[in-house]
Amino acid sequence: MRNLWIFISRYNAFFFFVFFFVIGIVLTIKNNAYQRSITLNSTNEVVGSAYERLNVVKRYLNLQEVNDSLSIENSKLKTELLSLKNIDSSKTLTVKDTVFQQQYTLVSAKVIKNSITQANNIITINRGSNDGLVSGMGVISPQQGIVGYVYDVSAHFATIRSLLHENTFVSVTLKKNNAFGSLVWGEGNHDYRKAYVKEIPNHFKVNIGDTVITSGYSKGQNNGFPKGIPVGRISRTQISTGDSFMTLEVNLFNDFSTLQYVYVIKDKFAQEQQTLENRLPDER
Repeated sequence: MRNLWIFISRYNAFFFFVFFFVIGIVLTIKNNAYQRSITLNSTNEVVGSAYERLNVVKRYLNLQEVNDSLSIENSKLKTELLSLKNIDSSKTLTVKDTVFQQQYTLVSAKVIKNSITQANNIITINRGSNDGLVSGMGVISPQQGIVGYVYDVSAHFATIRSLLHENTFVSVTLKKNNAFGSLVWGEGNHDYRKAYVKEIPNHFKVNIGDTVITSGYSKGQNNGFPKGIPVGRISRTQISTGDSFMTLEVNLFNDFSTLQYVYVIKDKFAQEQQTLENRLPDER
C-alpha cells in the first residue's frame, strides 16, 4: 500500500493531466453538436466492428452444430426425392395415399475415419445398429456419387467398404442407352478419382462424357442402390478386354479426399427380397 502511495505522489502531475483531459473531452462532446456526432459515429463503428468479429467467432464455434443440422435436413429432403423416383405403378391412381411407395429412407452420418491410398480402403462413420444400420446397405455422398456398402456395424459405429476397394462391385448403367455393367475400382490404377465399368457389350455406342448412374440392381449380399444415382462420366472408351465386352474408364463425381458426411440408404423391402432370393435352388 505504501508503495502505491509513493507511486501516485511521484506521478501525480500525470494523473491530474489525464483527469482534466478526460473532463475536457467529455465537456467538449457534451456541449458541441458536431463533436458529439463525430464521437457517436466513431463509437458505433468501433462497436459494430467488434460485434462483427465476435459473431464470426461464434459462427465458427457453432459450425459443427450447423453442419450436423444441415446433414440431417438434407437426408430428409433426399429421402423425399427417392420416394418420388420410385412410383408404384400397380396402385390405383384414385387412391392418392398409396401412389408413392416409400421404399427408401436415408440416415445421415459423419465420417470419423477415411482412407484413399490403400488397395482396400475402409471408412468409419458415427452411426450403427442403434440407428437401424445393417451390413450390405448402400452409402452415398451428400452432393452426388456413391460411397460404398456398409461392411460391419456395432451399436454406435459402422465400417463402410469404400468404392475404393478391390472387392466392391456396383451395378451401374449408361444413362443414355441403359446398357448396364459392373463398376469396379483398381484395374491396376489406384486413383481415387477414377473407376471402371466392365462387361458393357461392344455393340453399344459409348462416347466420352456419357453419364453413368446406378442401375437399381443388387450385387451379391448387398442391398444395392436406388436406380438413377449419379456415379460419374466416361473419360475413356474402347478399353480392350479381348472378348465381346468393353471396359470404360469413369471420372467419379464423388471426391473421396474431402468426404465428411454420408447418407446410408435403408431399403424397406431389402430383407423381404433377400429372404425370397435365398429360397432359390442352387443350380450351379
